[in-house]
Amino acid sequence: MLDLAPMLISALILGLLGGGHCLGMCGGLMGALTLAIPSAQRNRRFRLLLAYNLGRILSYACAGLLIGLAGWAVANSPAAMFMRVLAGMLLVCMGLYLAGWWSGLTRLESLGRGLWRYIQPLANRLLPVSSLPRALLLGALWGWLPCGLVYSTLLWAASQGNAAHSAWLMLAFGVGTWPVLLATGLAAERVTALLRRRSLRVAGGVLVILFGVWTLPGPHQHWLMGH
Repeated sequence: MLDLAPMLISALILGLLGGGHCLGMCGGLMGALTLAIPSAQRNRRFRLLLAYNLGRILSYACAGLLIGLAGWAVANSPAAMFMRVLAGMLLVCMGLYLAGWWSGLTRLESLGRGLWRYIQPLANRLLPVSSLPRALLLGALWGWLPCGLVYSTLLWAASQGNAAHSAWLMLAFGVGTWPVLLATGLAAERVTALLRRRSLRVAGGVLVILFGVWTLPGPHQHWLMGH
């Protein structure tokens, strides 16, 4: 797990600072979820929001495990070097996205619209949410919402060539998205404003880009390890 630590940190940063995109994709639902809680159960708001987000990140981890199996199948093949290059390039692209310098990753969202067409009606039937199992199931379904940031993170996770590592990376990414979405549901404007600060996003983006450069194979790794 120590070798995985830099990747887990990258995944956590991606989730945490990708909050602006998360607000666009799920912020409306968080608001609707909060307003849909019956007045008699307002005191359970935090637990319902927590259950929803737990279901969502468990879906991310499940998707990471499934797509990680595909990456594992080619881990010991000639395609392994290609997978490593892909991992590094995706990290660089995601760092550029977090810093606000390039948003091409959002084009990947069209890949999942066909599947979401069947899932969305099921998710809508769970509103209004009045119980923890219902909130957990809603989050699990909403975790499959087409999202360019999630898809690119999934591809990066799959490129590790290990299904368990892929699942851990997606779990870390999901945990990183919690603060923004919980803050949105609880109307915590200060937390949301802090995580959307330009300087913080640029710093996080640069850090992820550096992790991407580190991942790319080349003589720079021998130089860095020697120092």
